[in-house]
This record gives sequence, structure tokens and C-alpha cells, in this order.
Amino acid sequence: HSFVLGAWNQLNGRLFNTVEILAGSPNTEETADANFLQGFYMWHILDLYGQVPFRDWDQGVDELPRVIQRSEAIDLAIERVEQSISGLPALGPGENIRGSKAAAYAMLSRMYLNRAVYTSADPTGGYSFDNDDMQSVIDAADNLTAEGYSFDEDYFSIWEAGSDKEPILVSNQGSGQNRWMMTLHYSQNPSGWNGFTTISELYDKFDADDPRFGEAPTPDGTEFSGIGVGFLEGQQVDDNGNEIIDTRSTRPLQFSEEVRLNGAPTAQGIRVIKYHPGRSGKYVILRYAEAQLNKAEAQLRMGDSDGALATVNAMRSARGGDELSSIDLNGMLDERARELYWEGLRRVDQVRFETFADTWTEKDVTDVNRVLFPIPQQALDSNPNLEQNAGY
Repeated sequence: HSFVLGAWNQLNGRLFNTVEILAGSPNTEETADANFLQGFYMWHILDLYGQVPFRDWDQGVDELPRVIQRSEAIDLAIERVEQSISGLPALGPGENIRGSKAAAYAMLSRMYLNRAVYTSADPTGGYSFDNDDMQSVIDAADNLTAEGYSFDEDYFSIWEAGSDKEPILVSNQGSGQNRWMMTLHYSQNPSGWNGFTTISELYDKFDADDPRFGEAPTPDGTEFSGIGVGFLEGQQVDDNGNEIIDTRSTRPLQFSEEVRLNGAPTAQGIRVIKYHPGRSGKYVILRYAEAQLNKAEAQLRMGDSDGALATVNAMRSARGGDELSSIDLNGMLDERARELYWEGLRRVDQVRFETFADTWTEKDVTDVNRVLFPIPQQALDSNPNLEQNAGY
């Protein structure tokens, strides 16, 4: 598939760019930047594909890149990010459009938390979480607090221009436009591609009074004021508060919880908005709450359920939500869903919790080999050192 191949080529191309930078007599800060990004891109490749082809800058075109298996690759990625810290700037909240000490700590919290997945002899499960790794997660998350980051009391402002409490690494080259275009209906303003909805399993994990569940729109005639944030359900309205009619079916545009994978009417499915078209000004890559949830999970896996509960409740309380009375691994996975939904981490979480092969709405494939993507055929043809992943 072109998306699988495109992701492979882009990630590996950027990884090699970091090799070239490090070979070009960079100064201390450039070296730190390149090391951070090398670990960043290597993590994505090993997580998605399980193998990392690596070419040194002075290799000839006839020499095939060696292939680093993920157990070695995660240690190398961690090493690169840790090497970068001393040379990266200490940028506090609001200074987050480039690599920083905080960005390195955030990546380390993610890497160490998932290290058990990558070092397992079986990629599909039976992971053993090392206490030293879990302590490294906790330390990295605590370092972010020391760097000045904190929970934002207004959850949906995290993705808006000007918010600076939680975003640690962002791209200011985009505003998250593809996220709202993916999900909004043709008849809304802005008109979207109408392709992405959520499913009942996620929607039903929320209490209606959870501040992260959503906020209704406040249509006042200004552009995009008819769009709410969070879960868009039921009758939708325009910027003046008038009920929207589906221009294709000529029926009221009412988003329903029910949605079929194939043959669904165009209004079926609850839509999700985190990047609001009228208020978004950046794309968030790393943020504080993920690292704190990583810490809570590490505490839980080390047997410190009270510490894990306190960490989670600190986040829920900051948002203005109710505190939990207890938490276990199932509850931790659910809490990650409620906090991190639509941020591109669910697959990573479900692999780590060994639920990725379960079934849910419109999903009946239980092949555990799907925890990894296939190596694109073009890559296999060009480098015989690569081997196709099991199940493909």
C-alpha cells in the first residue's frame, strides 16, 4: 500500500539525513539535534516495522545497509536521545518548535515504557517489564515537571494557538488541518472529507461530565463557530445556530453512535475534534500528559498502585474532572484512551497491553502478527538483508 511504503521511505530518509548531519562536522548543538532526531525516527521505524535498515554516511551505493533488529534498535535509539540531552537547549513551556531537553525526556519516557515490547523474543506478546526501565520512565516524567511543564486546566486549549503549559514538541508548519478535514461532514463549515469517525467502545468509556468528553459549539455568526470540540454527536448546527441539512441525503445532519465500516450513510458515526478549525495554530507531537500517564503506568507495573492512582488523579483533578477511587492495568488502558484519544498512540498502547488482537466494532481480525506492519516489497527487493515480518 502506498501509505505503508510512503511512511517507510520518509522515516528512513529522515533517519539517513541525521547520519549525514553527524558526518558533516556539526557543532555541539547541531550534534545534539541530530542525535535526538536520529533516536526519534529510529523509534518510529522499529515500532512500526520491527527492523531498521541503517546506512553509514561513507558506505558506497553498492553496499547494502545493515539491518538492526528492534531489540538492538531500541537501545541505540535510547542511547542517541540520552546523548543529545547535554547539548540540547533547556526550553521551557512555549518554546517548543524544536528539540529540547524536555523533548528528549518525553521521548525517553515513551521509549523506556515500551522497551519490554521491543526486547521480547516474540513481538506479539508475553512482555516482561523491567523495574529499572520503569524507574527511567518515572525519572524522565519528573524531569519534565522540573523543566516547568504542567497540566493545562482547559483540556481543549492544549491544541489551540497560544497554549504553552503542556505542548513539549510541536510543528508550527501546520495547524492540524488534516485532522478536522478527515472527520467533518461535507455539509459543515469547513467542509471535510467525511471519512473518519469514532466507535462506540471509545465513546462509551467516558462519563458525560468528563471535561475531556467535549464542549458544545457557541454559534455566534463567526466562521467555524458552529463546530464544537471533543465528540460531535446528534444534530449539527451552522455558524448561526441553524440545524444543518445533509446536502446529499436532504435529511437533518445528525451524527449517531452507530457506524458500519462498509455502506454506512454519510451522517453515521460520531466525529472527533481536538484541533478546532477556528482556534488551532500548531500540531502537537509530544505533550506533558502522555509522559505523566507513562509515569503512572510505570508505577503500576512496579506494584505502586497508590502512586499510580495519585499521578492519574492529579491529571484528572487539574482538568476539573472526578478522581478515580482505584486503578489497575485495565483501568490504566482506559484512562489512556480518555486522555490521548485521536493522538496516534492507541496502537502502541494496545500492543503493550496485549489487546491489539482483540475484537471490537467492525474488527474481527485476531492475527497477532498485525502488531507489526509489513516491510514494503520495494524495500525487500532493494535490500536482501531485510526479511518480511511474520504473517505477511
